[in-house]
Amino acid sequence: MTVRVQQTSNDYGIVVEPLSGEVVARRGEHVVARSNKARVMYETRLSPVVYFPFEDVLAGLEPAPAHKTFCPFKGTASYSHVTVGGETVEYGAWHYPKALPEGQAVDGCVGFMPGVTTSIEHEGDPIAEMPTGNISGPVVDWLLREAWLAKTPEELLAALGNKLVADGIAVSRMSILIWSLHPMVAGQNCIWVRGEDEVTSRYPSYEILESPVFKDSPFQHVANGLGGIRQKLDTNPDEFDFPIMEDLKEQGVTDYVAMPLPFSDGRINVLTLASDHPNGFTTANLGLIFECSALISRLFEVFALTSNATTLLETYLGKRTGARVLGGEIRRGDGDVIDAAILFCDLRHSTRLETELGRDDYVSVLNQFFETATDIVNAHDGEVLKFIGDAVLAIFPAGSGHAQACRQAAVSADEIVKALAEPCEENGGMPLSCAIGIAYGDVTYGNVGSKERLDFTVIGSAANLAARLGEHGKVNGKEIVASGDVARESGFPLEALGSLNLHNVAEPLESFAIKTGSGSKD
Repeated sequence: MTVRVQQTSNDYGIVVEPLSGEVVARRGEHVVARSNKARVMYETRLSPVVYFPFEDVLAGLEPAPAHKTFCPFKGTASYSHVTVGGETVEYGAWHYPKALPEGQAVDGCVGFMPGVTTSIEHEGDPIAEMPTGNISGPVVDWLLREAWLAKTPEELLAALGNKLVADGIAVSRMSILIWSLHPMVAGQNCIWVRGEDEVTSRYPSYEILESPVFKDSPFQHVANGLGGIRQKLDTNPDEFDFPIMEDLKEQGVTDYVAMPLPFSDGRINVLTLASDHPNGFTTANLGLIFECSALISRLFEVFALTSNATTLLETYLGKRTGARVLGGEIRRGDGDVIDAAILFCDLRHSTRLETELGRDDYVSVLNQFFETATDIVNAHDGEVLKFIGDAVLAIFPAGSGHAQACRQAAVSADEIVKALAEPCEENGGMPLSCAIGIAYGDVTYGNVGSKERLDFTVIGSAANLAARLGEHGKVNGKEIVASGDVARESGFPLEALGSLNLHNVAEPLESFAIKTGSGSKD
């Protein structure tokens, strides 16, 4: 007789029981396996699986070492192709070479993927599904009702860790790695340790992806889609060769789990848990976390989406402008009329540089130019609004008054000219030069464009004047040309240029060349 499994609670459970008499697995008319020692595994919310000892499998098994899956309870499964009746089913069978405690009852046995066998005959009653209830408890209630109130990923991780501990789960350490959409930062790694007041957050750069620290870590294994990891340091200490395991063992860790935390866009983030209980995690406790992982993932994804949206807007629009868009200024016509100094910086000799350097090296030079200008503008409370070809358009709002905005723009221009004059490796040690125009006035700072494609920019005569002054300087060998009101507030020595007749400007404009002391670059 087959022993019927009985579940007395809603805890996650795994039960393995023997099947009585001879058990025969067939694929059509062909026998796949025949055994008197077969056993059945019942696992919460999964269909029962019959396992056969290796020596009782009659089908051909060809190891497929490239394919593995992970179960935090049973361990890492190795797969084989199954050949029976002249037909081969790829990855049709699996077994656990280094089974964790919950899977040791099927150690030395093989299970078959659904569809590999068309029937399993045995003498007992039909194999019944494991009756399961609804998962519930304090942690689940908190996840459903209160977890969303956390304001940051650090707060959420700390609250989750403390809630698990309060519910009797022996978690001593948790961490989460969330990948980001950031030009310099690969992601955010938050670490919670039981008993410590603060969660540690790290923001690794993309360089870490090539470092041995990351390549030899569980994060790399899980993030690459190779499945999760569980290492009970007293049961399978040699299954995974990760240096961090020695450090954790010295800290008293007995059980370590790293599991995938997939987001809705397909990116695989990583959640890790460590226990310092002498017996590690119980099946029920780890099963609770495993069952709730999808909900935990969505809660962290909310923070990631907000962070990514902020990062992308700041990257493509600038910090000040990005904040306005994220704050809801997304309709055509949204914006303000503000007073500001406008700086227009144009790289000189672009055509010659591209011809001499080639496209790839020229793009590197262009990126260096943009980075130099942006860093300097940001350092003086300005903001780069856009890159236009080989030119930079920046704004210095007059929050502290006309004189301050003009001074910030002029100092930025001076520093840009001097920084570019320094020889750079990207173009063989040749210095770069630019032409900068600065004007001041009221501009509309907001959204313009079509109904479906908007641009957040500045519209007004000051923007046009800055571009025209820069153009005049480029033609006449002046590095920085400013309108009279800007020049007089700049604090720099000036060269009067008189009233200039500028292209597409109705009236002559009093203008000055600002002397930087670095010499004229033609």
